[in-house]
Amino acid sequence: MAAKEGLPEKLMISSPGPDIKKPSLNDDLQKEYHRRFHPLQEYRKKVWSILTREFFQKYVAQDAAILDLGCGWGEFINQIKAGRRFGMDLNPDSPAYLDPAVEFLQQDCSLPWALPANSLDIVFTSNFFEHLPNKLALKQTLAEAYKALRPGGRIICLGPNIKFLPDTYWDFWDHETPLTELSLKEILELSKFQVIECVDRFLPYTMVGGSQPALWKVQLYLKLPFAWKLFGKQFLLVAQKPA
Repeated sequence: MAAKEGLPEKLMISSPGPDIKKPSLNDDLQKEYHRRFHPLQEYRKKVWSILTREFFQKYVAQDAAILDLGCGWGEFINQIKAGRRFGMDLNPDSPAYLDPAVEFLQQDCSLPWALPANSLDIVFTSNFFEHLPNKLALKQTLAEAYKALRPGGRIICLGPNIKFLPDTYWDFWDHETPLTELSLKEILELSKFQVIECVDRFLPYTMVGGSQPALWKVQLYLKLPFAWKLFGKQFLLVAQKPA
């Protein structure tokens, strides 16, 4: 496959970056993912297959260059159709779960990204910003996303809305930065993005420790926005870098 304009033919960054001084950080990520997601791995892949096909694919052109920020085990990036696919995460286990065509960047997302400016069409992130250590890290991450996106490129953000999760939000010890749809909208706009969609209630909170609805119910749920108002506890924001 020819490289998309502005991108090298092949990119693989596996160094954690100069700020990762404690080996235990990556060890903790491995342990967290395995403990939290391994029992649900197959179900999660099936759910994300529906989410990508029935909802998120409409945002992603077949020839797009897309980065999954906080890609984890690749449930999204492995299944989205795009021209170039990148995943960024600190978890050293991620490459073992990623499709071979996904180009992996193991680095701190708040440090300069190993991607050329104006080279991405889409940055996607799901249930990731709440794990950043503070709001400064989020601001720096958004600055890097803005730089990497081409004019007209978009960032798609999905995550738990603390407005509707004042207690259970903190049941995960690695949740650090609480956000609502409005606080994220504000920092996106302060980071020069134009917010074009802002949904306060989209998906239910989490599959971890909760119910596992039949897959046909997941598919139906996406088509019934009124149901989002009843069960949704995650926000969805789409913002654009001005053309």
